[in-house]
Amino acid sequence: MHIRILSPSGVIDSSYIDGATSRLRAWGYIVSEGAHARDEWGRFAGTDENRLADIVEAMNDASVDMILCSRGGYGLQRIIDRVPEITKPLIGFSDITALHQAAGIASQTTIHGVMCKHIATLPEDSEPLVALRRILAGESIEYRWESHPLNRAGEACAPVIGGNLSVLYGLQGTPYALRAIFNSPFSKSHSQKPLLLIEDIAERHYHIDRMMRNLRMSGVLENISGLIVGQFYDCGDDSAMGCTVYETIKEAVADYDYPVVFNAPVGHVERNLPIRLHSSAQLLVSDAPAQVVLRI
Repeated sequence: MHIRILSPSGVIDSSYIDGATSRLRAWGYIVSEGAHARDEWGRFAGTDENRLADIVEAMNDASVDMILCSRGGYGLQRIIDRVPEITKPLIGFSDITALHQAAGIASQTTIHGVMCKHIATLPEDSEPLVALRRILAGESIEYRWESHPLNRAGEACAPVIGGNLSVLYGLQGTPYALRAIFNSPFSKSHSQKPLLLIEDIAERHYHIDRMMRNLRMSGVLENISGLIVGQFYDCGDDSAMGCTVYETIKEAVADYDYPVVFNAPVGHVERNLPIRLHSSAQLLVSDAPAQVVLRI
């Protein structure tokens, strides 16, 4: 397999590209990088035109099998409306959620997971890297973790969509909004509504409430079969809100009866387990024994 490293968003420390390249090659993969993967243009990894050109070139290069986004940050919102149809699997999270959305509309499976920094620096036997190797090898995988007091029990078999809540919110009202996936051939080809995954970093509590209310009022939350709530890292609880961040999210889905799982090991943390998006998954949330099972 040939993996192309691109930097479609924020500027990255080149040593992480070097480290990720070394590790991926040790796993047996062919690795190349976009012409502008190491560029720096303010906070961005190159100009809009250069970052877009790298995406276009990778999509057109028949030798490239998969794209690894070097990091998130910010930048895809500036070019996503000019990105060609996503026809290859890609790996990334955070700002890369915009590419995941475009891929979902095109019925392309992607991987929500660690990027260059963690591929380069995590121990070889760390759970995210072991899981990533299995997913890259095409294996099915099962995750289990302890239940959370706010979980709502249930079961759903459906593809997973979503990613970073702030990015998803920023795409509302555009051709890349969550509702665009609901109306796509990809979604209509599955018998169940999709599972929605959300995570975030450094957002104020009331901002999260605003974004969840938007998803509810726009019909997103009534058109899913389950909610997977990952890590909301550095999103402190605001005592003036009268509840925790997780309780705010629970309140937004109180009118629905699908399974809801909190504290999923996904997001801006070292234990960021890779999740296949736009591919069939099974979510089991039980009361006894108190655990969560996600099969992807």
